[in-house]
Amino acid sequence: MAHTDPVIITCAVTGSIHTPSMSPHLPITADQIVEAAVGAAEAGAAVIHLHARDQKTGAPDQSIDAFMQFLPRIKQRSAAVLNLTTGGAATMTVDERAGPASKLKPEVASLNMGSMNFGLYPMLNRFKDFQHDWERPYLEGSKDRIFKNTFADIEYVLTSCRANDTRFEFECYDIGHLYTLAHFLDRGLVEPPLFVQSVFGILGGIGAHPEDVAHMKRTADRLFGTAYRWSVLGAGRNQMVVAAIAGAMGANVRVGLEDSLWDGPGKLATTNADQVRRVRQILEGLGRTIATPDQARDILSLKGADQVGF
Repeated sequence: MAHTDPVIITCAVTGSIHTPSMSPHLPITADQIVEAAVGAAEAGAAVIHLHARDQKTGAPDQSIDAFMQFLPRIKQRSAAVLNLTTGGAATMTVDERAGPASKLKPEVASLNMGSMNFGLYPMLNRFKDFQHDWERPYLEGSKDRIFKNTFADIEYVLTSCRANDTRFEFECYDIGHLYTLAHFLDRGLVEPPLFVQSVFGILGGIGAHPEDVAHMKRTADRLFGTAYRWSVLGAGRNQMVVAAIAGAMGANVRVGLEDSLWDGPGKLATTNADQVRRVRQILEGLGRTIATPDQARDILSLKGADQVGF
């Protein structure tokens, strides 16, 4: 992965980590998700990572109908690669989580590479008032909830999408997740180039210190050599710092309101495009060029937008 390679910016526009009460700018409805995705693509994101929400309560919704409210509309208005979550929310079964990707046949789907503690409850120190009954228990429950991604779960997602030629954004929250990915590579259930998304700063996963970033890259280099494409995301206030550190090391980057609500200290990002523009400024300041959607498809060996099921 050379520093001269075009850098793929992924934007995760809504996610399931944050709740509607945390920011008035979090896209919830299908219309909002469409505008957020198109805006992020216009700002320079080649890949758009998508979750769906209940349009009335904002709760995570992994139904096919929810995704179909916005996927065809985004595809019509943008050339960006559309990447569907199989993470959904930690409260869902693996069958629920895999449903949209297995049935809608996206070019890319996310895949979490290990079970883990996934601590959202510290957010309750900052956010006190909630609009919907589900929000506080959802955050509180993360103190005693395992985000389950067993070997059987991972294999289920891989095999359920295999006939679709869907490739994966392998989300690795810790070093052991890289070894799990290497296990599936050894078994022939995944194929290069591996799109490895290293996640830094989630409570329960690896931290966001520069040494953590370097350790993740060293380990991936040793395990995968030239068979992978590295991307990073920093959670919360770590977003731009991690992007800058890893961007200088040749990484691709992910931003978006799924991962961080902020656009500077104490300042809420008003759009996903705000974060894309900010990280693009950082990357171009480092001398990096920004990948177009077609360049991203070539780098990641994707099947093309004409081969999806929406």
